[in-house]
This record gives sequence, structure tokens and C-alpha cells, in this order.
Amino acid sequence: MTNKEQILNFIGLAKRAGKITTGEDILLNAIKKNKIKFLIIATDSGKASLKKFTDKANSYNIPTNQMFTKVEISDAIGMPRTIIGIADNGFAKRLKEMTN
Repeated sequence: MTNKEQILNFIGLAKRAGKITTGEDILLNAIKKNKIKFLIIATDSGKASLKKFTDKANSYNIPTNQMFTKVEISDAIGMPRTIIGIADNGFAKRLKEMTN
């Protein structure tokens, strides 16, 4: 199993554990409330969304990752998404380690 597959499986585990936040408006509110610890943005997301979320993440010091496509993220969590937020310190820390 490749590193990328392991990360996607781990994201799926975080989803099943209820530690993922999705949806643009919900994510933006969660970021403002400092509930998001790690942000995964699809490489093929729209320019406006990409800029909006990278700017928000930078201003709130949230680490981001852009190594997956929409299809890969959607397959990992079982629903169509381009941006997901990890709302748990443990999962976020492990994902940071895995993606570096």
C-alpha cells in the first residue's frame, strides 16, 4: 500500500469517527471558531475556493494539504467534496506527520 493510499484510508477512518467537517459555509464557520486543526483541499478545486480557504487557513495558522484530487477525497469519505477539515487534534497531528 502506498503512502497516498494509507493517508486516504486514514481520512476515511477520521470520517467514520466523526472528526471531519465538510461543506464550505460550515467549514468557514468552524475555522472562525478555531475548531479545524487541518485542512485538505483538492488539487482540482476552483480558484476562488482555493484562495478563500488557503487565505483563511493562513490567517488562523491551520496547516493545509493539497495532494489529492476531488475524486480521491470523495472516495475516501464516501461523499462528493473538494475541501474537508479535520476537527480533532490527534487525527490532525497524525495527518501532518503522514503528509510531510
